Amino acid sequence: MSETSSTTAELVREAPEVIYEAADGVAVITLNRPERLNTISGPMLTLLTELLIRANEDPAVRVVILTGTGRAFCAGLDLVGATQGTGIGSESQAANVSVNLDLRNTPPTVLFAMDKPTICALNGAAAGYGMDTAMGCDIRMMGESAKLAAAFVKRGVVPESGGTWILPRLIGWSKAAELIFTGRTLSAQQSLDMGLATHVVPDAELMTRARELAAEIAANAPLAVQSAKRLMRMGMNETFNDHVHHVYLQFLQLIRTQDFREGMTSFLEKRPPDFKAR
Repeated sequence: MSETSSTTAELVREAPEVIYEAADGVAVITLNRPERLNTISGPMLTLLTELLIRANEDPAVRVVILTGTGRAFCAGLDLVGATQGTGIGSESQAANVSVNLDLRNTPPTVLFAMDKPTICALNGAAAGYGMDTAMGCDIRMMGESAKLAAAFVKRGVVPESGGTWILPRLIGWSKAAELIFTGRTLSAQQSLDMGLATHVVPDAELMTRARELAAEIAANAPLAVQSAKRLMRMGMNETFNDHVHHVYLQFLQLIRTQDFREGMTSFLEKRPPDFKAR
């Protein structure tokens, strides 16, 4: 990590609807459409994808926090635009969906493929697409007033952004089936009890606590953290024997790095390590 990037915050407003900030190894991507509860427009979808890729490819970034402004994290896709014939899901767009939609470059697939750890700091309600996006992050920290609303079937659709794949793996088939089939809304505490949230914190402390967790992760060897995430992802669809083989290959690569030597040396010298991602 360069000295400049570790000491000076970088604030870039690519567009008013999404804000990107990077400092001290942590990138914060903020949905910034509070007057519409951060519902996702077409341009916002494209920009969010670009910023996730940017964070994942930036060697100075070690952890990504995804959050929102206002009283909602994300209330889903922009249904107002859809009903007016101009937004995501409108008839005009649906007619060309097979031509225009590239599922390889949308936030859910990009989130799944990211090597950098992701933390979703849920500042408010996450409904529909917003819930799927939150589920796509590695860790979910919810403010006490935040909610998760699996309202897909209430709107005549299915979890279109990975929810049917992610939820059964997170909480088991039966609980996922009940949640998806009923379109139920869960409080932060219910989300924690069900295993959908990792932490529930006071609303006023959400970003402080999310940044503290991100800093704790960023202090570790980034190559090892990213390898661990890749292996966890691979392990979801591998046999144990195949997975152990892949773990060993990753281990062989890591023990040749400067960070491995720094980790061992700092432990013996009883000092904090200074990892360089090399």
